[in-house]
Amino acid sequence: MDGVKILCVDDEPNVLKAMRRLFLDEDYRIFSAASGEEGHALLTEQWDIQVVISDYRMPGMNGVDFLKAVHEGWPETIRIVLSGYADTASVVAAINEGQIYKFIGKPWNDEELKATIGKAIEHSNLKRKNQELNRELLASNAELKVLNEDLEKLVADRTAELIFRNRMLQQGQMILDCLPVGVVGIDTDGFIVQGNRRLAELTGGSAGTAMGQDIYQVFPEEIVKFTEKITGDRIAVSHCNILGKPCRVKGIRMRGSEGLDGVVLTIDTLTERETGDSAMVERNGERP
Repeated sequence: MDGVKILCVDDEPNVLKAMRRLFLDEDYRIFSAASGEEGHALLTEQWDIQVVISDYRMPGMNGVDFLKAVHEGWPETIRIVLSGYADTASVVAAINEGQIYKFIGKPWNDEELKATIGKAIEHSNLKRKNQELNRELLASNAELKVLNEDLEKLVADRTAELIFRNRMLQQGQMILDCLPVGVVGIDTDGFIVQGNRRLAELTGGSAGTAMGQDIYQVFPEEIVKFTEKITGDRIAVSHCNILGKPCRVKGIRMRGSEGLDGVVLTIDTLTERETGDSAMVERNGERP
């Protein structure tokens, strides 16, 4: 409660002196005013006064009217009225209107008055703390709203990017499926990572469902060995039989970024003339 400011307003100097003596041992700063008008002027200078104690019966502006004015100008200030019991009905009406925190009768009990002031200050501090927490909460909510908006935009952008990439992949697959030759992509571990419709036709459908399978499970051994021998950037060519059909196989080493290496093969059936030419070349001992 360090630095708590209390304003006492009463037209009787003895009452103001008694108030000062009462709080002499407390860590309060006591301000005094002899009228409501004087108290109002002092509040204008000392805007951070937390507690105002005012007598009810004063010349000019009475205590209730003064405290109502305090409520209008300094709504966070704790307002307490002192009054004789003859004025109880009027004061209670003012309390019911919500303008006054507490009514204390004259003559007062010192310990009760000190306890009331202590509770009033505690109430004021809790109220200020709640307001501070509410401000922090509003600021955090505003910051969270901005973060959520940024996150939503990031998710929307990422979703749009994924949709675009997926569309490109679909179009890429459509292009592959339109090619008149079978196409298969094989990674460095010998697993099939891509294939097209023509490849599925040539392999009797097995390669069409072979994504992630080992090439040993899909292709004849001669194609597997041919694949293992492909090196460098030159296109390698070989002939083989797939499901009893003579086929030409072409392969090239694929070297991509981020370790995306492997082999790409194209496979197509040979015509009767190409089959005869291939057999003639083999009989002459030449490499097809």
